[in-house]
Amino acid sequence: MLDLKNLTIEKAREGMTKGEFTSADLVSAYLKNINKKNKESNSFLEVFPDILEQAKRADEMIQKGEGKELTGIPFAVKDNILIKGKIASAASKILENYVATYDAFVIKKLKESGAVFVGRTNMDEFAMGSSTQTSAFGVARNPIDPTRVPGGSSGGSAAAVASDMALVALGTETCGSVRQPASFCGLVGLKPTYGAVSRSGIIAMGNSLDQVSPLGKNVRDVEIIFNAIRGKDVMDATSLDSSLATEGVGGGNTIGIPWHLFESGVDAEVMENFNASVEKLKKAGYKIVDIDLPYSKYSLAVYYIIMPAEVSTNLSRFDGMRYGLSKEGENVSDVYKKTRSAGFGEETRRRIILGTFVLSHGYYDAYYNKAWRVRNAITLEFKNIFKQVDFVLTPTTPTPAFKIGEKMDDPVAMYLCDIFSAPANIAGIPALALPSGLTKGGLPLSIQFIVDHFKENNLFQIGKKFEEML
Repeated sequence: MLDLKNLTIEKAREGMTKGEFTSADLVSAYLKNINKKNKESNSFLEVFPDILEQAKRADEMIQKGEGKELTGIPFAVKDNILIKGKIASAASKILENYVATYDAFVIKKLKESGAVFVGRTNMDEFAMGSSTQTSAFGVARNPIDPTRVPGGSSGGSAAAVASDMALVALGTETCGSVRQPASFCGLVGLKPTYGAVSRSGIIAMGNSLDQVSPLGKNVRDVEIIFNAIRGKDVMDATSLDSSLATEGVGGGNTIGIPWHLFESGVDAEVMENFNASVEKLKKAGYKIVDIDLPYSKYSLAVYYIIMPAEVSTNLSRFDGMRYGLSKEGENVSDVYKKTRSAGFGEETRRRIILGTFVLSHGYYDAYYNKAWRVRNAITLEFKNIFKQVDFVLTPTTPTPAFKIGEKMDDPVAMYLCDIFSAPANIAGIPALALPSGLTKGGLPLSIQFIVDHFKENNLFQIGKKFEEML
């Protein structure tokens, strides 16, 4: 019997290479768990009917000696990443029956490696949310405590891995959408450097922020996935040469902590755990210094101006005329109105309205342009701080996983869940969230390391060392 709980990519790959089990065996074990658990967790919106065929093709690759690091490895895939011939709905009624006509760049890369796609996972509608409660297809539940959220927007991907319904998963990050679910579900989540991974074939939310991001049970799994999916793509002008991601290997040992960013509003157990984590790092020989990031405290405010503006522009394509849901109307304007009213959920409509407002005549300079000036200041602030320290350390989230329904009537409280995530997204720099302990009630806690552009390898190095301290 396969020990899915302790399985890693390298262990799975070794087992398949030695003939101890096949990819088909592995997939069957995960399918068994899906059949047991998914009805309650609602992690998967669809399990692909060709999953065993994919596994058999992977087994053939291995038998021929053509197997690669990810051959036969079962992936859960967030519902906003296109897989040719599969539905990609972004958890929205407006795209409920949309079938992708091409593969996302990251999917092409994984197909070439022989990975197996288990199914598409639940998410906040168009990735707008921090709890997977805005999905048009029902809430996803945290496998550690089903009365709580798994985080968002990549909550379905995180819950699938945490409940052993897939070995690893792909999510996307716009502002903490992988790191926060990783924190809530006891996983490792990476937000790569902006441009390190192509956005081609991702249903866009915020073009200047979105990044495909891996989720796994340990740092090494996340590292393997990142190395497989990164790289320059001619279909994405913002993507960059993957060789840049090898810069700065070796790291350094100075960790800066911006204590002023979490003087208040942070759960007591989160702070207690964070302080304990800092002590472990000190004992391991890392130098801990206090740092000041005066502009970074505005990251969330900047995000909630720039992101809705980009949402307003991106979602204008969903008009009932080209693809997706279409409602009949008396004229074009009426079709738009009826289609969008029926197709978009409340949070999506809220952000479209907010984005349209900040881009409107008379407010563009007051809000949007000012937000970009502050964004540039935040980016420069991090560039300068990384001349003094090698890593920046914060809690991943201000609280553990919260109850389903707890924050739905207070959008601002929900937005504040991303307060520690926002700086890395705004500056376009990489960050790694990893488990750091449990609350007294058994809920996962997490810390995050942030580094300079293209220093992902330093994140993996310190992340693996921290895992050994637990």
